[in-house]
Amino acid sequence: MIDEVTKDRIGQEVTNGDVVLFMKGSAVFPQCGFSATAVQILSHLNIKFRGVDVLSDPVIREGIKEYSQWPTIPQLYVKGEFVGGCDIMREMFETGELQEIFAEKQVALASA
Repeated sequence: MIDEVTKDRIGQEVTNGDVVLFMKGSAVFPQCGFSATAVQILSHLNIKFRGVDVLSDPVIREGIKEYSQWPTIPQLYVKGEFVGGCDIMREMFETGELQEIFAEKQVALASA
């Protein structure tokens, strides 16, 4: 069970940016294929995002799964709302739904 301190920390991380990706590794050096795919999708769409490396903090790594009720990492949050993991991101990207979410929520693009 997630404790209140961890829940608060994750809540702060989730809202600390328009787009937050809980991932294994960093945007520059993803440590798993699923995280790398998520980064590629966001980079392809030129979305400015903040990565949270769950490998550097085991408490966050386990806590995020309970926080979102989602068993896998990476996890994408847009304006504080959980969107999904890698497979959902990929499907939404392919159908254009992910791009619609970013447009509707007026997400900032990365600087060129």
